[in-house]
Amino acid sequence: MTPGARVQAAIEILDRILDGGAAERELTVWARGSRYAGSKDRTAVRDHVFDALRTLRSSAWIGGEAEIAPGIARAIMAGRLIGEDVDVKSIFNGQGHAPEPISPPVDLGPAPDAVRLDMPDWLLPILRADLGSAAEHVALALRTRAPVFLRANIARITRQDLLAKLSEEGVAAEPDAASPTAIRLTGTPRGLTALPSFRDGLWELQDAGSQALVDRIPVSPDARILDLCAGGGGKALALAARGPEQVFAHDADPARMRDLPARTARAGARISQITAPEGAAPFDGVVADVPCSGSGSWRRAPDAKWRLTEARLTELTQTQDAILDRAIALTRPGGWIAYMTCSILARENADRAVSALNRHRDVAIGDQWSSLPVDGGHDGFHVCLLKRES
Repeated sequence: MTPGARVQAAIEILDRILDGGAAERELTVWARGSRYAGSKDRTAVRDHVFDALRTLRSSAWIGGEAEIAPGIARAIMAGRLIGEDVDVKSIFNGQGHAPEPISPPVDLGPAPDAVRLDMPDWLLPILRADLGSAAEHVALALRTRAPVFLRANIARITRQDLLAKLSEEGVAAEPDAASPTAIRLTGTPRGLTALPSFRDGLWELQDAGSQALVDRIPVSPDARILDLCAGGGGKALALAARGPEQVFAHDADPARMRDLPARTARAGARISQITAPEGAAPFDGVVADVPCSGSGSWRRAPDAKWRLTEARLTELTQTQDAILDRAIALTRPGGWIAYMTCSILARENADRAVSALNRHRDVAIGDQWSSLPVDGGHDGFHVCLLKRES
């Protein structure tokens, strides 16, 4: 595919996303229906789409559109390229499968702050109230691509030995300070899951911030730990590598754990998947990595930023309270609960722990940690350790 054809494909995909489609699904549908597109083409189209989603409002503004609506993907893509000082005439030339030529976009003047920072209007005041002077830096960071991190499987290899192995495989990488298991890839990684080191279970893809969360969980050799919202099982695998007696994984949607058996076998770990954790309770510790806005990881899922509404945020906090209540009930007296999010919003983080205290007199708040996407390049996260009193 020519550069212009790649941009045209991205425009068509973006239009479907603006019309309500999910980004990953629309990219998958396009790839399956475009057998002519090679792996480099698919990567380039994906990058165009995700870069446009990260900078949706500012790109639309540069492209002459003040409001986000279906049918303006062409203006958004043009605005993004103009913003990156790309010669758009060489892309929008109508040759072959390239987009048709464009007229100079309407000059809309200086962009409002929410447009410049690529934030929903309703959310920017909340972000400023929660983060203060850091809000603008965080918003700008969320407009960029996220680094790629690996987690060394310390049950099988040290981080230093894994770095040497990756170097032998031609992968440029360096240790990351966020976690003793974290490795940051410094090149342009492609085809990672085809590497022998991956097939041998020496590492998993996992953001350094997520690894730092797990580092803060107290794990003892005799502990029985439940990952209550396991999803794909990344945290359960990281916990298992630290050698507790037993790790259990549960998710309200068991389909989310469909890859966990293969991942567990590859890592040489022992994780028990359970559908009814009450039957195995009480646990020494429960990890509640709750559904959230994902605001700390919007670089990786930028369409989630535009789908979030105030009503949805309220629904999420209600779900978070319900899950935290369940986690407390599943924990033995004297045990701990690790409440986690990949959110940077106070109402999903510290506010939920305080709310839990009002409902549970036998629970105390312990240490809390938060990180922002500007801290070392990893995702934003929050963890609060609560203890159920004996």
